Amino acid sequence: MDLEWVGSLGGPLIVVPVAALDDWHGADGAEEVGGGGDDAGGGDVDDYARACAVPDLAGVIPVGRTAALVLGDDPADTCYLAERRVFVRWLAADSAEDLVAAAHAALADPGVEWDECGLWDLDGPAVLMDCAFAGAESDLVLGDGSRPARAAVPVPAGRWRVQAAQRTGGDTWVGLVRLLPAGGEGGGGVAEHG
Repeated sequence: MDLEWVGSLGGPLIVVPVAALDDWHGADGAEEVGGGGDDAGGGDVDDYARACAVPDLAGVIPVGRTAALVLGDDPADTCYLAERRVFVRWLAADSAEDLVAAAHAALADPGVEWDECGLWDLDGPAVLMDCAFAGAESDLVLGDGSRPARAAVPVPAGRWRVQAAQRTGGDTWVGLVRLLPAGGEGGGGVAEHG
């Protein structure tokens, strides 16, 4: 099984459209707490803090003239299964094979309860990455000589319903964030949460 797993340094992972990578600044040194932030991006709350503020398993936040998908709640290693349009989050498992098998079982189970996490208007392919890093830092080298992991997310352009679920119990715990075609239904890039 040849999957590209992406981890983080402790914060959320984010899926940024390729067209907006230069607009994602990560933890750029701005204050992360306190008032004065403004929704247009000119305040003193950096992009990393905005991603960390997503309270749900997933959420959509503005980036430049588009939006990015935050995989929240847990800084779990994550891969994208393009054929199922689902992000698989490694909460607990002995192997990637066990985790992906649990993901497929959960996707086939009509009893799984999915949280609605918004609408995501996407103009084409995206990149899964640690939200702490700027999108333009593709050549960044960390102190240990490694590079932050990134993975291509080949999602077709369109409007997507974002749903998230977790299946826990036993030795394998999996988190899932799936994308379902939303057609022409209302709203912009961010939907109300129920």
